[in-house]
Amino acid sequence: MIYFIYGEDSYRLKNKLEEMITGYKKVRKSGLNLIYIDAENKGFKEFYSQLQINSMFAEKKFIVLRNTFENEKFQEEFLENIKKLGESEDIIVIYEDGAPDQRTKFFKALQKNAKCQEFKYLQLAEVRKWVAQEFEKNKTKINIDAIDLLINFVGSDLWAMTNEINKLSNYKAGSIINKNDVEKLVKPNIENDIFKTIDAIASKNKKQALFLLHKHLDDGEAPLRLLSMIAYQFRNFLIIKDLQEKQSPYGVIAKTSICSSEELFYVSAVYYG
Repeated sequence: MIYFIYGEDSYRLKNKLEEMITGYKKVRKSGLNLIYIDAENKGFKEFYSQLQINSMFAEKKFIVLRNTFENEKFQEEFLENIKKLGESEDIIVIYEDGAPDQRTKFFKALQKNAKCQEFKYLQLAEVRKWVAQEFEKNKTKINIDAIDLLINFVGSDLWAMTNEINKLSNYKAGSIINKNDVEKLVKPNIENDIFKTIDAIASKNKKQALFLLHKHLDDGEAPLRLLSMIAYQFRNFLIIKDLQEKQSPYGVIAKTSICSSEELFYVSAVYYG
């Protein structure tokens, strides 16, 4: 049996593999037939020979194949034997951390002959739901506004988010986490928070701008790095203004539908690379 798990969300992808391995070990406790193979450095014959070796425990093998998309020769030989491999009682998991080229014959064949699961980055609503579920697993309650602030501080990086969830859960075990707890324990990711500062400066909100600048400095951000990021974002504003004056379609988009510095950044990035 062939499984194909892949995607850009490395956190959930890794958890899925661990879940499959845990399920395998519950039934086959010896663990001697759990095999990891890096296909980038190994040939197909080495992989295939592992399948043909008889187990002294008569157990199904569980083989994790990594980096199969980095070895074209391996892919070719795998495709020649894909039906036979799919009919095998052994478990073959093709694990691809990232977004593989979906145009390849190998990818298309896996879609037809393997049980596939893709792990894309979660959207905002999905991240909010995921965070709430993780706190429930930790038997900790958190206010909705505290979840939103936590996401605002950390972003969608589930590796970093897990660390913050564990930190908050340990701090407020048995009680409800609120916004003040998040502000106290979680350091904002400047890459996410800088856009708020830019918007405050651009809108001439002196009080908010000074508050946010002091917050960056209090959080330990280097003044020169902070200045360079602000200068970089204002350069993006100038790019958008130039696009509007040239009546570029990107300038029209920016003028009619974009309101935040974060979104302006993406428009300039699309146009100028």
